[in-house]
Amino acid sequence: MSETLERHEFGAEVGHLLDLVVHALYSEREIFLRELVANAADAVDRRRFEALTDKALGLPAEPKLRILPDKAARTITLSDPGIGMSKAELVEHLGTIARSGTLAFARRLAEAPAAEKPSLIGQFGVGFYSAFMVAERVEVTSRRAGSEEAWLWASEGKGEYTLAPATREEPGTDVVLHVKPDAEEFLEPLRLQSIIRKWADHITIPITILQDGKEEPANEGTALWRKPKAEVTEEQYAEFYRHVAHAFDTPWATLHWRAEGTVEFAALLFIPGMKPFAAVEGDRESHVRLHVRRMFITDSAGLLPSWLRFVQGVVDTEDLPLNVSREMLQSTPALARIRRAVTTRVLGELKSNAKEAESYAGFWENFGPVLKEGVWEDAEHRKDLAALLRFRSSAVEGWVSLADYIGRMKPGQEAIYVLLGDDAEVLKTSPQLEGFRAKGVEVLLLTDQIDAFWPERLGEFEAKPIRSITQGSVDLSKVEGAAPEGEAADLTSLLPRLQEVLKEEVSEVRGTDRLVESAAVLAAPQYGPDLQMQRLLRRAGRGGAGALPVLEVNPRHALLRKLAALPEGDAALAEQAGLLLDLARVQDGDAPRDPAAFARRVAAALAAG
Repeated sequence: MSETLERHEFGAEVGHLLDLVVHALYSEREIFLRELVANAADAVDRRRFEALTDKALGLPAEPKLRILPDKAARTITLSDPGIGMSKAELVEHLGTIARSGTLAFARRLAEAPAAEKPSLIGQFGVGFYSAFMVAERVEVTSRRAGSEEAWLWASEGKGEYTLAPATREEPGTDVVLHVKPDAEEFLEPLRLQSIIRKWADHITIPITILQDGKEEPANEGTALWRKPKAEVTEEQYAEFYRHVAHAFDTPWATLHWRAEGTVEFAALLFIPGMKPFAAVEGDRESHVRLHVRRMFITDSAGLLPSWLRFVQGVVDTEDLPLNVSREMLQSTPALARIRRAVTTRVLGELKSNAKEAESYAGFWENFGPVLKEGVWEDAEHRKDLAALLRFRSSAVEGWVSLADYIGRMKPGQEAIYVLLGDDAEVLKTSPQLEGFRAKGVEVLLLTDQIDAFWPERLGEFEAKPIRSITQGSVDLSKVEGAAPEGEAADLTSLLPRLQEVLKEEVSEVRGTDRLVESAAVLAAPQYGPDLQMQRLLRRAGRGGAGALPVLEVNPRHALLRKLAALPEGDAALAEQAGLLLDLARVQDGDAPRDPAAFARRVAAALAAG
């Protein structure tokens, strides 16, 4: 054996992660069993699915997961008849962390309150490594279904692992934990059974635990979604959610129903109560599990649109064949009807829950940006989604809807006004709001990247157009309210002169009544991307050919009155015009065109003043 034993080192990040899991999550050691059981159940599901198209991979007549504690040897063995792993798969799945950001995990773990730390394991897909919380050595013997070759993976979690040829009579995987002296409680069958009941009672594969020489059932294995709602407790819902979503929080909403009619199915879906660390941003596919007659088929059937990808759960139908292929899933009419019905039901639940403002605010903070994607890409549901949108506002605290906004519109106001940026608190101080605030006109503050896209697709809400206040010319003259104070300078001759000086920098210079304290602001032309979209394009390296901005100036500001008084040909105009443009850029969060020159101009202006 020593001649064929291969030694491999974990990557530096993996070694650090093992140390974190072992020590930082010490108080939640029991989750190791939940994670290993979930892995085994997934392996059985995979083998069952692959056997639909390859009979040679068929499962045993009565597949089950066997848990064998041995007090004398101080080991716990988990043996499953699943799909198994080849040598390459052992290296990929156990020797590296391909799907998880280890450094991000470390940072999140260090910052998280103690009560939140268990959830991080599920979020980052590092469940297998939780075995090292209770084991001083872990051995995995696995044989891939369809292969005669088995391999033994072993590690003490201290920087390296070994691989060696092994034997296993049947396909599947054995995980052997050599239990630490301070973790002997997990050698007790009753302790193991209590953990299974808590975390994995609804896993459909039977689980047995060796107790007094007999294999005793450890879980009900009930398809919870097939039970009537009246027979399911909140605790059972929460346990099943944690299993299917690989999460540790409590669901924000639970949807359990049976559909009958042209298509029949049972569904049990959950809207999470906590935002996963990266999943909804990194993976745009829905992973609601599709079952056919209680048998798992796939979690890639696209049962919900991408903008509802945060929803977790199970849909089970008898209207599809067990050997349904991925190609059939994309074209079968029955599945298309199920998709429509499930999407409609989830939207209905969101509409209902949106009436509870405080509760809905928590949901919106977790998943609002994802829901906005539907406004951009889904014409069928765009109007329904618009009613669910929530925003920060220049006028009130908390979250407001478009309907709330329309209810507060001023007499004479013709549009729903929005201001886009990166931070709501910064936007509240923007000079772009001065004229709106003076007339008591509310502006919605949009700070998600998707906000640069969806308003154009939605266009209007309840016949009120949605307008960015940084795009085109905004006329507030029809809105009731006090007129701007102060004497306005005559800009008739000044505007063409400023335009000539700044012709390489701006497309137009014009006067505006929407400024009160500031001398100037930038705006985008009527057609084309607004200022925030232009910023996003520049950050992505795609802003080179964008339209030049418009410079709007305040005729009542002392600086503009001074510039208007300069005689024709005065050389100071060019210097002052450049300073005016840079001030407008800085106010909007952009850097001056030439920071060093801007600093010199400001210093000179201060000295002259």
